[in-house]
Amino acid sequence: MPIAIKRIYQAAEKSDGYRILIDRVWPRGLSKGQALIDEWVKEAGPSKELRQWFGHDPEKFQAFKEDYKEELQENEKQHEALERLKSLANIHEKDMTLIFAAKEETYNHARVLKEILDRQ
Repeated sequence: MPIAIKRIYQAAEKSDGYRILIDRVWPRGLSKGQALIDEWVKEAGPSKELRQWFGHDPEKFQAFKEDYKEELQENEKQHEALERLKSLANIHEKDMTLIFAAKEETYNHARVLKEILDRQ
């Protein structure tokens, strides 16, 4: 099943399939009704400390990616969230879209999660 990533501020489309918000903090300016998500797996997001250090700086992306993957394995709640995403990817027979709020569309945690899920 294809896994896509998309900003929450972009219009929801039928082709998105099962929409999963993967941010720890609810996106600004949107109600839950406006978000049109099917599930919120907030523990899948990076820790506040890692997110703040990274700041979506392209030069820090590789180090962020490595540290984030380590968090996903070592932090129990984050690991459970990753396993939940893997499970959803396996049980849904339709497309799945990881939804995030960051303005930066290239260097963000959604790309890292997509890479992990695509490899399974």
